[in-house]
Amino acid sequence: MHSSIRLIAFIGVFFLTISSAWSQADSLPDNFSSPYEVIYNHLNYLQDENHLPEQAAKSLFKGERSQKQLNNLAEELKQILDGSANFIDLDEVPKSSEYYDSLSRRNRYVITTDFPELYVQKYGNKWLYSEYSVDQIDRIHKKVFPFGTDKLLNILPNLGTTKYLGLHLWQYLGILILITLGFLIHLIFTVVLRRILFSLLHKYGKLDMANQFLNPVVKPFSLMIIALLASILIPVLQLPAFIATGIILLVHALVPFFATFFFYRLVDILGHYLKKIADRSENTLDDQLMPLVTKVLHVFVIIVGFVAILRGFKFDIWPILTGLSIGGLAFALAAQDTLKNFFGSLMIFIDRPFQIGDWVTAGDIDGTVEEVGFRSTRVRTFRDSVMYVPNSIISNSMVDNHGKRNYRRFYTKLAITYDTPARLIEVFVKGVEEIVLKHPDTRKDYYNIFLNEYGGSALEVMLYIFFKVPDWNNELRCRQEIMLEINKLAEHLGVRFAFPTQTLMIEQMPGQKSLTPDYQQSKSEMEDELKAFFDSKK
Repeated sequence: MHSSIRLIAFIGVFFLTISSAWSQADSLPDNFSSPYEVIYNHLNYLQDENHLPEQAAKSLFKGERSQKQLNNLAEELKQILDGSANFIDLDEVPKSSEYYDSLSRRNRYVITTDFPELYVQKYGNKWLYSEYSVDQIDRIHKKVFPFGTDKLLNILPNLGTTKYLGLHLWQYLGILILITLGFLIHLIFTVVLRRILFSLLHKYGKLDMANQFLNPVVKPFSLMIIALLASILIPVLQLPAFIATGIILLVHALVPFFATFFFYRLVDILGHYLKKIADRSENTLDDQLMPLVTKVLHVFVIIVGFVAILRGFKFDIWPILTGLSIGGLAFALAAQDTLKNFFGSLMIFIDRPFQIGDWVTAGDIDGTVEEVGFRSTRVRTFRDSVMYVPNSIISNSMVDNHGKRNYRRFYTKLAITYDTPARLIEVFVKGVEEIVLKHPDTRKDYYNIFLNEYGGSALEVMLYIFFKVPDWNNELRCRQEIMLEINKLAEHLGVRFAFPTQTLMIEQMPGQKSLTPDYQQSKSEMEDELKAFFDSKK
C-alpha cells in the first residue's frame, strides 16, 4: 500500500516537473531587442544545468526549417564556439537595440572575428542570428570538427551524464584515449620508424647522415603529429569553456611550434644536400652561396613559425606586421647602402661574373677573389693586402675576369740588329715558330710570329702567342721557358739582339763626297732595275 502511494507520488512529481519545464519554455521570451539578448538566450539555454534547445533555437532565423533542425543548428553553433576556443564575453556584447556596425553599415554584430559570417542582425524590431549565418553553421561545423569527428559529438555525450570533479565519465575516457594515442604515435615515430629509416640509410651507406640529421627530425615531427591530432580531438571532448579555451589555444600554438623545429631541421638536411651539389660543381662561388642560402632559410622558418605561433594563441598580428612594415620602411631609408650591397650580392650570385679564386680587375680593384658575402666581396691583392669591396660597387662595375680566360696571352717584340741578313731572319723566325709549336702549354691553332716593324734601332719580330695554363705562376713559367729557348736559338744561329742606339751622321765633310745619294737614273732605268730584281728571284 505504502509502496503504491510512493510510486504515485513519484509519477506526479515527474509529470509536474515536465509540465513546469514546458510552461517555462513557453513563457520564455522570443522577442530579442538587442544583440545581447539574442546571444545570451542562445548560450544560456544550452548549458548542462539549463539545457533547453527549443528556447536556445529561438535566437536563430527560422525560415522554412523545422523545430528539430533549428535545435540541431543551435547545438552546432554552440559547439563551433566551444571547439574553436571562442569564449563570448557577454559584458562586451552591445545591449542597445539600435546598435550599428559602421563597417557593414547595417544593424548587425559579428560575434567572433574567427568567423565573420556568424553574426546577429536586426529584423524589424527583433534581433536574430541572420539567415546567412544560420545557412553557414553546417559548413563551419565540419570545418571546426574535420575528418568526421563531428559525428562523435552525437555519440560521446550519450555515454553518460554523471559528472565527477566537473567532467563526465566519457570525457575522462576521451582524455585517456588521447594520451594513449599520443604515446603510441610518439613510440611509432621515434622507435619503429626511426629504426626502419636507419636500416635503409645504413644499407645505402648514409649512416653519417642518419646520425647527424635523422634523430633531430624524427622527434619534432612526432610531436607535431601529436599536437595536430590533439587539436582535432580535444574540441570533441566538449570540456568546460574556462578549461577548453586555454587548452585549445595551447594546442593550436604547439602545432606550429613543433613544425618550426621540424622544418628548421629539414633546412639542415637541405643544406647538407646543397653542399654536396656545390662540391661537385666546378664553380667555387656555389661553396659560398649554399651556406648563405641555408642561413636565410633558417631565418625564414623562424619568422614564419613565430607568426604562426602568435596566430595559434589568437594574437592580433596585424599591428605587429604594420609596425614591422613601418619600421622596415624607416630601416630601409636609414640603411640604403646596406640594402644596395645585399641586392648587389644577389646579382653576383645570380649572374656569377666571377668565382672564388678568379683574378679580377674592376677600376681600382685588382686581385684574387677570396670570399663573397651578403655585404662585401673580399679580394686579395698582389701586394698580399685584402680589399673589402661593397657588393653594390662591384656589381655595377665593368669586371674584367682574368680567371675566365681559356688562354693567357704573351705579346712581345724581338729586336734584332739591322745588319742581320734577310735569309738569317727568315731562318730565325721559322725557328721561333718551331719552339712555340713544340712547347706543351702553347695554343697551336692560333699564333703570330712575323718580322713586323722597322724600329728606331732594330728590326722587330712580333711574338704573339697564348698559353693554356690555369694561373699566373704557370704563365710566368711558360714565358721563361719560351724566352730561354729563343735565346738559345739566337746564340746558335748567331742572331744578335739590338740595343737602343742612335747614329749621328754628318752629311758632308769638307773635301769629302756627300753621303746623300745621287739619283741620276731615269724612270725607265729604275723600272728596268725593278724588273731585274724580280727576275733574279725566279
